[in-house]
Amino acid sequence: MSAKKDQTGKSESQGFPGFDPASVDAYLVRDPQALAMNLARAAENFGKAATEWLGPRERGELVDTLDPLTDLIKTLSKVAEYWMAEPQRTLEAQTLLLSSYMTIWSRSVARFSGEAVPPEPELPRDKRFADEDWSKNPFFAVLRQAYVVTAAWAEQLVKQAQDLDEHTRHKADFYLRQVTAALSPSNFALTNPEVFRETVASSGINLVQGMRMLAEDIARGGGELRLRQTDESRYVIGEDLAITPGKVIARSEICEIIQYAPATETVFKRPLLIIPPWINKFYILDLTPQKSFVRWCVEQGHTVFMVSWVNPDERHAAMGWESYINDGIDFALKTVQTATGERDINAVGYCVGGTLLATALARKSDKPKSRLPRVASATFLAAQVDFTHAGDLKVFVDEEQLAILEKHMSDVGYLAGSKMATAFNMLRASELIWPYVVSNYLKGRDPLPFDLLHWNADSTRMTPANHAYYLRNCYLDNALSQGRMELAGKPIALSDIKIPVYSLATRDDHIAPAKSVFKGSMLFGGPTEFVLTASGHIAGVVNPPERKKYQYWSGAPLSGTLDDWIDAAYPEDGSWWPHWQAWITAQNDAKAPARQPGDGKLKPLGDAPGAYVLVRS
Repeated sequence: MSAKKDQTGKSESQGFPGFDPASVDAYLVRDPQALAMNLARAAENFGKAATEWLGPRERGELVDTLDPLTDLIKTLSKVAEYWMAEPQRTLEAQTLLLSSYMTIWSRSVARFSGEAVPPEPELPRDKRFADEDWSKNPFFAVLRQAYVVTAAWAEQLVKQAQDLDEHTRHKADFYLRQVTAALSPSNFALTNPEVFRETVASSGINLVQGMRMLAEDIARGGGELRLRQTDESRYVIGEDLAITPGKVIARSEICEIIQYAPATETVFKRPLLIIPPWINKFYILDLTPQKSFVRWCVEQGHTVFMVSWVNPDERHAAMGWESYINDGIDFALKTVQTATGERDINAVGYCVGGTLLATALARKSDKPKSRLPRVASATFLAAQVDFTHAGDLKVFVDEEQLAILEKHMSDVGYLAGSKMATAFNMLRASELIWPYVVSNYLKGRDPLPFDLLHWNADSTRMTPANHAYYLRNCYLDNALSQGRMELAGKPIALSDIKIPVYSLATRDDHIAPAKSVFKGSMLFGGPTEFVLTASGHIAGVVNPPERKKYQYWSGAPLSGTLDDWIDAAYPEDGSWWPHWQAWITAQNDAKAPARQPGDGKLKPLGDAPGAYVLVRS
């Protein structure tokens, strides 16, 4: 067998580098009787999981009217139809795949026989295949290579299929990624070296525990899998998370308003109102004290108010977009004015909370402006107002799917939080779904506590009227950016927003893509400061300065493409928070004595974080 030298100068095998035939000992069953007994117990637990899944359906308690599998099959069938329509195309597709398989097979046989072969193409880094046996063990190495070339082959079939409209091709690409992620050999006990070894070493105890967890998670989901990503018993809202001191000072049918206690003797004269998304709970901005944007703002001298949205049920079914503006944003602004006596308010909108804020600011009111509270500056965090480049979430929005969704919401009275959670997890299935499936149900391990994933699992329901309006006017029709969205029967235009705007995008955002946020930022009618931060939709926003992580870009003119802007922008290490603080201070730095919750005309209704945030879906 030939040899080559590695970086240390030592000889390295040209067969399967580092493969020792003795290493197969870890895959040999030592106690077949114990393994057989535990496999039987695992099968029994799997049967319990199946019962938990079937039971609610047989009793009519759960009807799966929203099944993405139907649209997946329909979409991918259109790709298959193209390649099977002509025999020559079919032959080309088959030949391409089979030739790749033959190359893998011949190379593997040659290497295993000790023959010298050219170096194989370097495979992309993938956490799923981090175990060394994916490279060293001939069986698992071939599996991995076959999977990679099959996934790449299928991806090419989608890209090269003609006669597909843009939306169908986008859906096909997205669904294909879901299929290939699900079919990875790392997701199965006999084709994952780590799981295989653990099954042999524990005589199958891992599968017994894993199937027990599967049954528990389906039972918790009422017949649907509620995948556990963290130890949810570790955190208690109001004790471990969302613990910045404050009081609920107002409550409407749709939200509570929290005023936080000051941490400085003087505060900025202009109070700060934060409008989070209702798709998730507000405490993403008030996690642990070390990660809390709320606490940091309080420490910088802001009087901070937070909107805490209700977790709606069938009683809120008719509450639509205008209800969320009138009984949410307008209610909050009037509350802040009453509590502080200040008319000018700085507002922050995160994600869809920013979209809602933008529509509220674009309205033209017939009421005397002197009587109304006024948003003096607006900060939009990872918030879209133009949905041309809205990313993979657009996969779920077309007339056919919306009609099914709207009927489902009408029948039930709301959209279950689990549906939205699943959609968001599918955007990053290889990170947010399958690693937990393997760890929980194949390895039988309880997930570790993680505050961010606890929040991620604490999903909220959607009202039919609001969710349908949002999907149709934003994702489907992109009406807001085109001046065709109407409120109270009147069209609104983003160009009517003349106040100073701070618009933050996150570079790796899969929910509000940076390209989408950038395009929308150019639609405001006043001075707009666009800033790009590293990381994604959550980590890029929730990035305290003390952590000294990531970087951000700023200072370039808001024109051209996002790439042009990045080339002209100034990079800075660390968090964007101090940059924002300098920007908002520059708008108005007047100070006032610190304001305590309840000092004004509004008496506290209870302690923060309030009652609405505690309602689980």
